[in-house]
Amino acid sequence: MQPVYRAPTIARVVVPKSAITTAILMVGFALFTALAAQIVIPIPGSPVPITGQTFAVLLAGAALGANAGAGSQLIYWAMGAAGLPFYNNATGGWEAATGATAGYLVGFIVAAWVVGYLAERGKDRTIDSALPAFLAGSTIIYVFGVTWLLVSVASISTLSQALTIGFFPFVIGDAVKILAAALLLPAAWKIVDRLRD
Repeated sequence: MQPVYRAPTIARVVVPKSAITTAILMVGFALFTALAAQIVIPIPGSPVPITGQTFAVLLAGAALGANAGAGSQLIYWAMGAAGLPFYNNATGGWEAATGATAGYLVGFIVAAWVVGYLAERGKDRTIDSALPAFLAGSTIIYVFGVTWLLVSVASISTLSQALTIGFFPFVIGDAVKILAAALLLPAAWKIVDRLRD
């Protein structure tokens, strides 16, 4: 059986690979996600606000690859769960980590892994391949997030309600974030490739 080719992610091209640089990059993207979480647009009647987090998650996966990308989001979740004010509106603590938005937080980890897996196969190099990769990542976040809302929030009893509160208000914003990420990564690769020539 032929081994699957793994393309280097952009972080691996720019920063020499070592345990120390990997750890620094993972913590760096966890902090970037925490910063993006402070960009908050509340949705009336919903416990889930619009934030910049999903953009950070997509970039973490694409830049770091599957394992390190997922690791960065696990670190983000753990730092918030430990009480650091890293979630939206500078919240943190176990209650916030396991509350109504917990499904999205878990979805961040899985989505970063999937986007990273695709990036390791060169799917972040062109807009045509990056768009589906980032769309897949965003879809995963919402599958986890909406499912958890349905299970954990007593006032939500149907899938339709969960989608109305936890998905539909975010479609346009996420489309913009997906497009921005799909433009940014290929552009960054062009710059890096030029510098390497």
